[in-house]
Amino acid sequence: MTPSRSRPARALLTLSALLALALTACGEATEQTSAAPRQGGGAGAAPAPTTTAPTGTALRVETVAGDFANPWDVAFVGGDRMLVTQRDGSLSLVTGLGPGARVTPVTADLQDVYARGEGGLMGIAAAPDVETSGTFVTCQTHQEGGRPVDVRVVSWRLSPDGTRAEKVRDPLVGGLPINPSGRHSGCRPTYAPDGMLLIGTGDTARATIPQDRNSLGGKVLRVDPATGGPAPGNPFATSGSASERLISGYGHRNVQAVAIQPGTGRAWSAEHGPDIDDEVNVVIPGSNYGWDPARGGESPGGYDEDVPMTDLDRYPDAVPAAWSSGDPTEAISGATFLDGPAWGDMAGMLAVSAQRGEKLFFMRPGQGADENRIVEVTAPAELDGEFGRLRGARLGPDGALYLTTDNGSDDVILRVTRG
Repeated sequence: MTPSRSRPARALLTLSALLALALTACGEATEQTSAAPRQGGGAGAAPAPTTTAPTGTALRVETVAGDFANPWDVAFVGGDRMLVTQRDGSLSLVTGLGPGARVTPVTADLQDVYARGEGGLMGIAAAPDVETSGTFVTCQTHQEGGRPVDVRVVSWRLSPDGTRAEKVRDPLVGGLPINPSGRHSGCRPTYAPDGMLLIGTGDTARATIPQDRNSLGGKVLRVDPATGGPAPGNPFATSGSASERLISGYGHRNVQAVAIQPGTGRAWSAEHGPDIDDEVNVVIPGSNYGWDPARGGESPGGYDEDVPMTDLDRYPDAVPAAWSSGDPTEAISGATFLDGPAWGDMAGMLAVSAQRGEKLFFMRPGQGADENRIVEVTAPAELDGEFGRLRGARLGPDGALYLTTDNGSDDVILRVTRG
């Protein structure tokens, strides 16, 4: 893990250089081993995206608030207010969308959060009607009597003054697998334009889970947020398995984010690879994304990470990655699309944060025959190593991009706009 660091607020900075990108790698923050040769072929990586030359564009990067400990995600709850989750099980309200914002704790029953390793209080998403209903959901690892039970999604209601949150459904969705070490606990919810809830999950480093449609691990779920049941139109809606009915996509390793593309409503996911090959994927309902560390049942007792992230030899119909990082490790995490006139010709790009790589990527999806590929990638100098590990990425109601750092006890929330 990168050592904690303090970072000053950034004023207007010039985008004077862009990182040259190759098909380079990604993996968990906790997985720092050297890349081993992959077996089986058929990695499914997209062709190398085009790296554009510097455009002279400037970004403004400002620190909104600080003194957080591993803030995992943010959700905007009306006006100039946002909720912030911290992995240790703390929930805070930030009032103000610029420098000098006020941070106050939110009273909520979070004593059951199992904060260990990669698990704890993780993703958060506010309902579309949050300003009137106060409704939001969180992803969290759950314990009973000190024993880890599952990863679950809980629905909450925020008080009008933002000082308290009460559980509405606990769990809204339960039974997601958990690893006692916290490994591969990835869980981040996002509301789709149709009001349904998309949830990316991790495989808990268990070999058979990604390809097992009776398990909720290593999946993208599509859920009715009112009931926690399957959303209408799910691809396995007629299955006799309650878990399978919730699944939109499977064969994932450790999904870190799901983002909705403006104008199309299509979902894209960001996912950790092992020591190489992080992926950005288009979420196509009913599809397999080809991660199988059990090797088709040949090694069910072991978690074989030498297999390709997208094993097209074993699963010819698996969906190839829209973008793969290759090698070295980046550890991509949050993802959200830029939208609104203030972004100019950058509108429509996917912003993807990186933990190990300590940078932000801007990725442009293609059109027509290339609509399922990333065709351009840039990495702005203003966010290349300047703030350490970057975790959460969400677009605010003001059109700005909000990021959380993930360095330790001195973390901050950043506001990024085009200068």
